[in-house]
Amino acid sequence: MNFDQWKSGYGVIQHAPETCVRVLRLAEQLAARGLARDQEEVFAVLAAADRLASATMWTVVHMTYAERVDLSGAPLPADAFKLAPEGHTGGALNVAPAYIGYLAANALSGATRGWILGQGHCVAAIEAANALVDNLSPAQQGRYGPDDAGLSRLCADFYSYAIGPDGRPSVPVGSHVNAYTAGGVSEGGYLGFAEVQYVHMPLPGERLVAILSDGAFEEQRGSDWSERWWRAEDCGLVAPMMVLNGRRIEQRTEVAQDGGAAWLSRHLDVNGFDPIIIDGRDPAAYAWAILEAEERLGLASAEVAAGRATYPVRLPFVIATTVKGYGFPGAGSNAAHNLPLSAIPRTDEVARAAFNAGAAALHVSADTLAVSRRAFLQHEAQGRPKERDNALAHRNPPAPTLPASDAPSQGNASAMAAMDAWFTEFVKANPGSRFRIGNPDELRSNQMGGTLDLLKHRVNRPEAGAPESVTGAVVTALNEEAVIGAALGNKGGLNLAVSYEAFAVKMLGALRQDIIFARQQTEAGAPPQWIGMPLIATSHTWENGKNQQSHQDPTIGEALLGEMSDVSRVMFPVDAATAVEALRAIYADRGVVGCIVAPKRSTPCVLGPVEAQAAVTVGAAVVEADEQAELQLVAVGAYQLIEARRAAERLRASGTRVSVSCILEPGRLRSPRDEFEARFVLTDSAIEALFPPDLPRVLVTHTRPEPLLGVLRRLDGGPKRLRAHGYISRGGTLDAPGMLFANRCTWAHLAASAAELLGIPLEAILQPAEQEAVLGRAPPTALR
Repeated sequence: MNFDQWKSGYGVIQHAPETCVRVLRLAEQLAARGLARDQEEVFAVLAAADRLASATMWTVVHMTYAERVDLSGAPLPADAFKLAPEGHTGGALNVAPAYIGYLAANALSGATRGWILGQGHCVAAIEAANALVDNLSPAQQGRYGPDDAGLSRLCADFYSYAIGPDGRPSVPVGSHVNAYTAGGVSEGGYLGFAEVQYVHMPLPGERLVAILSDGAFEEQRGSDWSERWWRAEDCGLVAPMMVLNGRRIEQRTEVAQDGGAAWLSRHLDVNGFDPIIIDGRDPAAYAWAILEAEERLGLASAEVAAGRATYPVRLPFVIATTVKGYGFPGAGSNAAHNLPLSAIPRTDEVARAAFNAGAAALHVSADTLAVSRRAFLQHEAQGRPKERDNALAHRNPPAPTLPASDAPSQGNASAMAAMDAWFTEFVKANPGSRFRIGNPDELRSNQMGGTLDLLKHRVNRPEAGAPESVTGAVVTALNEEAVIGAALGNKGGLNLAVSYEAFAVKMLGALRQDIIFARQQTEAGAPPQWIGMPLIATSHTWENGKNQQSHQDPTIGEALLGEMSDVSRVMFPVDAATAVEALRAIYADRGVVGCIVAPKRSTPCVLGPVEAQAAVTVGAAVVEADEQAELQLVAVGAYQLIEARRAAERLRASGTRVSVSCILEPGRLRSPRDEFEARFVLTDSAIEALFPPDLPRVLVTHTRPEPLLGVLRRLDGGPKRLRAHGYISRGGTLDAPGMLFANRCTWAHLAASAAELLGIPLEAILQPAEQEAVLGRAPPTALR
């Protein structure tokens, strides 16, 4: 295949003059460097890409509308179409040449890159291409493939809503990138999060192609900062590529309204990027752009290494201009987003004719497809893995070294300061790991000054005397989504995120997307092996009274408790020792996100090192035992345990025998919702040993009481046997005792509930002034 033959294009895949000039130069370079035998070999791969892109688009439209395909290209009859077509068709049609361009870049360079798809709802393009080039995940092999049967099964499965008796989808293809998508690393269903993760994903020596959405550019502006974080010293090569089709679901994007590619190019230039505009309808343009972006990034980093330039480098960023739904009827309209035809082909003759005509323009004969496939199946000859086996999709770092805890166990101590001391030793014990610390703000004020001094803020111009470095590992920005992206993206390394509890809620979408994907991988038989990632939520509800109620919010823990507890671990340490053990437990785990809700102020040390480790291992502990107890006080949270112990002291003074326990990880005590969670939770006998079923209980929790009652249903003997206290959404500019009083969580409120459960007169436990305060008839002064 020579240049002139390739230049003529194939069907709707045509080559603009600028693309031809670029590709000709690329062919010369690849041949000169020995990456290709000659230029003809390059053009043979690119010609195959044209045909595979067209065949992928052909398959995509069939996945939306048809139950089956006919590789002969014959028009489909009415009964071949779906009764209820569905699909994000326009976006998937746009992603097809991008993904084929990615495959072509791998074939031309002899290197397998990772990929991430920001617009995960366009997965049909990925699944279709993977079926055509035998890049299938284990569950898909033998089910899908490049023949009539395999592609027909893919079309029938797509949006079939098939469900198995276990309540899970029963086909290995979904509406978004999922655990069965070969080579996939993220669902991409929550627009904007691929954009803030991609720059942190590849390790040195690795390469990543990020296919991004112009709609997500409006969703998550933290991606504007990606160029701030890239360093050759600890980052692999990245090639971000935005598919600029100019449309959201119902209208044009802001980029399109403001001036399109030219406006975006200027914006990127001002923000430190190196924009590269290409024809987004052409897989060859994408292949050229990937190799060009890597070349430019490599040259830029070499200039820094030689001392002729400084960071930040101008990060190449590809702008791929296209029309939404290009190559099929309805392109360029709002309808292209989902169902570009005006009606359903199964029941409408005009729509059926439009489909068959549009599909005919994309059709590739079986013989031509077979020849094209061979050009993309040279992995063994090139000595590289298939795209499904790219390094980023199969993270399995060695287990980190976990230093022993040296947390204080006497007196008072800050849980945050204890975790900081342990974490600095953890960093020193793992010198070969890449660390990322996601920090919205105030790491030092959150008692993690040692971590900051050791790892330092990553900045481009360090300030003298400040804990800053060009290669710092602390990614700091007043954008919670951007900094959690740094931690979630670094699955080849070790991570930590620290946030005010109230503001960690802004991280929830990103966290949940990763948690769900990890759980789906487990259910698919391939549990993720990246090292557990802790999110420390501090400056929390009960100690943030100095600020307004916006800073008093336990939602993050409550929400994450709603996810499956084997992959979404939520922990409430009660002192310094249990906080450090919680951190150690997450780093000893794989494929989990662990939310540790911890106070930064000093609180009493309750458990010694051995007891703390046992408590975290189990998820709960007895703090003050009494085998003859008439009632059990149960605390979730450090401040809550303080109040529970004070209540126990007063109850004992009145002659009531009580025990005190704490729950560190409520998810360990829940009723399991499936077989995976069942392996994680405690057995009935273990729970009964800690929480005797015949005892009435008073529960006081860091969270709102209602969500915890649901999680702790196995402990709940009903309203006559249990009273629950927690955050009742009351706050303001208050101190910690004021917050406890406003939310009826003081020791006196707990003692009053205990009295009610046991049928003891309130005056037998509380003094008159205390009674008046608990009943809301006097200030809380008497309770302090």
